[in-house]
Amino acid sequence: MEDKPSLLARPLVAALLASFCAILWGSAYPAIKQGYLLFQVGSDDTAAKMAFAGLRFATSGVLVFLVRAFQGGEVQQLTSLNGKDWTKVGALALVQTTVHYTFFYIGVSYTSGAKSSILNASTVFFAALLAHVAYTNDKVTVQKAIGILLGFCAVVLVNLDGSFGFSFTLTGEGFVLIAAFLHSFSALFSKRLSRRIDPVLMTALQLFLGGLVLLFIALIMGAPFPTSTVGGYLLLAYLAAMSAIAFSLWTLLLKHNKVSSITIFNFLIPVSGTLLSALFLGESVLRLEYLVSLPLVVAGIVLVTQAGANH
Repeated sequence: MEDKPSLLARPLVAALLASFCAILWGSAYPAIKQGYLLFQVGSDDTAAKMAFAGLRFATSGVLVFLVRAFQGGEVQQLTSLNGKDWTKVGALALVQTTVHYTFFYIGVSYTSGAKSSILNASTVFFAALLAHVAYTNDKVTVQKAIGILLGFCAVVLVNLDGSFGFSFTLTGEGFVLIAAFLHSFSALFSKRLSRRIDPVLMTALQLFLGGLVLLFIALIMGAPFPTSTVGGYLLLAYLAAMSAIAFSLWTLLLKHNKVSSITIFNFLIPVSGTLLSALFLGESVLRLEYLVSLPLVVAGIVLVTQAGANH
């Protein structure tokens, strides 16, 4: 008797849950900026930003373990990891969490939530270029090249102001782009590592260890341990839980569906990030640079994802 198909394999269910994950990830942009206010993080206080990020991701790593425990099923045990595995997981934690989110959290603090969400979508385009170099069976096609070009055009256009001057700073927009590249680079590394190590264990460890290192460095730099009101702690809990829930759902969706049918919903991340920044932060998104760059980055993501599916 054949196993009953999973509910997650139904197109409508998969589309709704993938959209939900994308919206959760998009909500991180206004949530981080609001978190800085609630935790009284100064605009130029780099150590405090790192401490806030470190506490979030260390907590998120613990939550990924808990979510997986509630899902049931066997998870690779820590005792099965050898010295080489721990070295690789440690390297992944440093790049994907500690270094990546140092750049990201500093960059987001110096630019708007809407612009950050559009700039960070360049992760998709960096990933396509890196895959072209790393894999012989994942080359840049004409369709993918058009998508990448549209995406990076959006990155340029979103940095134009009303008088068509170029509005770009290294520690703001520049750091968000560096973070996007680091995320794409570490994703290739984690993909290779997941062949040997259970993806759930790997993700939980890299979030937890990377977050702890981030928090430890921040405390050495002189940042106090992050403290806030009840509202601030609730927001921090949301950010930590959002990462754990979105990752767990996304992983399950990828397990029961074609990868391209799920990753296509990445286009919703910059859309939701922009709209939620307008809603919760009062940012003005009805500006020419946003109205032009957002459709371009969405089109670029769709073209790159479809090209990967048709390859």
